[in-house]
Parts: sequence; C-alpha cells; structure tokens
Amino acid sequence: MIDKIRPGAVDCLTGIRSGSSVAIGGFGQTGVPLDLIDALCDRDVRGLHIIANNGGRGLPGERGIGRLLKENRVRRLSCSFPVNPDFFRRYFAGDVEIELVPQGTLAERLRAGGSGLGGFYTPTAAGTMLADGRFVVRYGEGGVVRETLAQKESRVIDGRTYVLESPLRPDFALVKAHLADRYGNLRFRLGARNFNPLAAMAAGCTIVQADHIAHDGSLPPDDIHLPGPFVDHVVETAGETVR
Repeated sequence: MIDKIRPGAVDCLTGIRSGSSVAIGGFGQTGVPLDLIDALCDRDVRGLHIIANNGGRGLPGERGIGRLLKENRVRRLSCSFPVNPDFFRRYFAGDVEIELVPQGTLAERLRAGGSGLGGFYTPTAAGTMLADGRFVVRYGEGGVVRETLAQKESRVIDGRTYVLESPLRPDFALVKAHLADRYGNLRFRLGARNFNPLAAMAAGCTIVQADHIAHDGSLPPDDIHLPGPFVDHVVETAGETVR
C-alpha cells in the first residue's frame, strides 16, 4: 500500500491553485484544520470557492476561514452561517459571492457528491428565496444586484413540496483528524467528526491534518471512521489546533 504520510503541508497544497473549489471541515471552532488553512493562506492563491459550515468567526488569532476572507482569497462562499464581519463587508461591496445553504442540505450535498448521486429532493428551503431565484449571490457597485441563486426545480411528493438540490464535488478538501495511519485511515475525536468525513468523501483530492499518526501500523478496523481510499495526503501537525 502507498504511504500517505507527508513531512509538511506545503507540498500537499501545491495542487490548489487560484479558482479552485475547496471544502473545509469543521463546525464552529471544532474540527477545523487550522494548520492547513494557514499553509494555504501562505500561498499566493485567490479566487477560491470555499465550501464550509461557517465563515470562521470566533477562531483564535485571525485564523481559519476568517483569515482567507480577510486576505481577500475567497471568490465564493457556500456555507450555512456566514457570521463574519469581514465577509458581510465584502459581500455588500460586491467583492465576494455567497451561496447560502441550510446546514442539513449542505451536509447532504457533500454526501451526495461523495456517493456519486445526481442530486436529491428535500423540503428544506421550499417556498423561500433560497429556492425561488430571489436570493442575492453577488452585488455590484452601489448595491446593484448582479447575480441571484438559480430557481430550483420543485415537485410535490405526498402532498408536500420538495426542491431538487445538486451534489457538491469540490476539487480539494482540507480535513482535521485526531488519529491517522500511513494508509490514510482516519479516526475523529468526538464532535470534531462533523463535516470532515463528508468533505473528504466529496473531494477530488483530500488533504488531512492529523493530531497523531500511527506510524508503525494501521488502525484497527472497528476504530476507522473514514477509510484510506478517500484520503490522498496526511500531515502530522504540532501547531495550535482547535479540537
């Protein structure tokens, strides 16, 4: 089997270029791959499409997705909670786009992408501006609306209206795990699992920040939360992390 352990994050991130789509694991302050995001910020990439649960508010030391936004590296943010002052300032100025996605729908869109599904119907967002084409994705100068979310296909099933949601298949995923082995098998710590496995499964290339690595063997099968075939690179990090 291929050894997926890498000595540092820099080499793993070289494939991420300006304009790439990147799913980032984490929920609030939990399970965020801060060291990988820092390494990404240190590269000269911009125009990124970031897919994540929130906009990074509340993380220590201007780290995480908040740093990506502050350094103007994000073109589009697909998320559920864009609670970040930097984001809203840039959004209303027309510098960044948003695709607002209900949290459960975001998780299921990533799951659909990783499972090879063409989409799914959900009642969430039915009858709202997220489905009828009124939600503003991008503003222009002077507050002019430049783009709105496309109207979504809907149908009535058993008397209830459902909307069709498309899968998410990002180019890359940045993921945080508690424990990894050299084959890329992962174990997450408690609630830090959150969006991390979904992001990893959906992406074309998955890069993992691991607190610990079992260098001398593999994880017991019953301890594996995400199997190695979904993982491309694993970096052991010793920096400040949010678990």
